[in-house]
Amino acid sequence: MDFIDSVATTFYIPVEAGTLTTSAWLYPPSYVETTSATSSHRPILFIHGFRGDHHGMALIAHNLRTHEALVPDLPGFGQTPPLPTTTLDSYTKFIDELYAQATNRFGTEPVLAGHSFGSILAAHWAANNPTIPGLVLMNPITISPRDSAGKIATKITELYYHLGRDLPTHLGRSLLSNWLIVRAMSMTMATTNDPGLRKYIHEQHHRYFSTFSDPQTLSEAFDVSMSASVAEVSARLTMPVLVIAGKRDFIVPIQSTNRFIDTLPNARARVFNGVGHLVHYEAAEATAREIEDFAHDLSDTQDSHDPAHYTQLERT
Repeated sequence: MDFIDSVATTFYIPVEAGTLTTSAWLYPPSYVETTSATSSHRPILFIHGFRGDHHGMALIAHNLRTHEALVPDLPGFGQTPPLPTTTLDSYTKFIDELYAQATNRFGTEPVLAGHSFGSILAAHWAANNPTIPGLVLMNPITISPRDSAGKIATKITELYYHLGRDLPTHLGRSLLSNWLIVRAMSMTMATTNDPGLRKYIHEQHHRYFSTFSDPQTLSEAFDVSMSASVAEVSARLTMPVLVIAGKRDFIVPIQSTNRFIDTLPNARARVFNGVGHLVHYEAAEATAREIEDFAHDLSDTQDSHDPAHYTQLERT
């Protein structure tokens, strides 16, 4: 992604065993305003999905015209080492410190945005921090895969990750990084009919889908993704929430996502036709526009946590 402008930075996150050196990337707004209004635009802090790293959010970050974006590599993925223990609780504690440090660096609280697995982490953290300015959930995991219709496929996937964990490390990594398996995953998730975009998606997955630190950490992260969902905390997500989903999502049925949206006290939503679980690739520019409009409306709202005001905003 040489065409995408970003600057590498580092955060030092306190963890049980000391300090976790966390790699992150800052993406400047693509359009620089000549007035002081730019400084009032809240930055966006992105949490990427399972097996990915910051590259997965790069297209959306690149398409933000007036908002700065920060995208870290989650612990155990990309260039960030793993946590001492990989659990939902350890991830949310990590986000807690990252969010505080990002707020200090930006001088204002960012909007938190999570994709897929990242939506689980973002939602569970936000449930304990209801005063944040806003939350964006992209392709949210609204139902545990163990409770979905594809239970046989889920069981096979569980066996795959657990076998990769239990094998000797070099064999486990070979299995979990297998080219054919990664391509099958990519083909399953991609729904676009654009051959150029499909090729790009597959290339991205082959480059960055296997940058996990070790099979044990990957398996533990997978277990987190299997055991939690955003729906568990929906009643506590009282801050303004933007849900972005694809109507053809193979991972999460749109019916489940619609039910989740209806439980949120302070939400708006955008569902893209012809798009699946990869809105960050298949609808990156449109997703960036939705996030910017959402963040802009938060800035214009004196009390954005008041549902009476927020429900006046468009909900499609």
